[in-house]
Amino acid sequence: MADLNQILKLGDPRLHQKCAPLEKGELDQALEKARTMAELIAAFRHQYGAGRAMAAPQIGYLKRLIVLNMERPQLLINPVITDKSNEMMELWDDCMSFPNLLVRVKRHQTCRIHYLDEKWQPQACFLEGSMSELLQHEYDHLDGILATQRAIDERSLALSGHLP
Repeated sequence: MADLNQILKLGDPRLHQKCAPLEKGELDQALEKARTMAELIAAFRHQYGAGRAMAAPQIGYLKRLIVLNMERPQLLINPVITDKSNEMMELWDDCMSFPNLLVRVKRHQTCRIHYLDEKWQPQACFLEGSMSELLQHEYDHLDGILATQRAIDERSLALSGHLP
């Protein structure tokens, strides 16, 4: 099983760095990193009962790469979010970089994401609800933004199991 200590934790300055676009010549290295990320997502889900996706900077790989691992691993290379809805949703957000902390945030109810897949082919998906929230969270990581920075107010932090 993957070592969860590979996941950078809140306070690590690398989590606040903006990631560079992935170049096609870096794809082999990115695929190796993506395998590690998929294993870490599965290990995190086994330990914490949550975890569907991870952004590359969470393992110190400062490239624009997101891995979803729900039914199977899926890569989103150089994603761009567009068409964000005006309608917002409030939720308690969690993160693998601070596994016992929840943050109350607002996210767009729907959005569209454009990305390259592992074969470097362009893809696009319309997202709504929990998938929209999830990809906005991971996309923020690529820009060095953590959910803690999106907290609605100073009362929008809670330890797991202690929601107000």
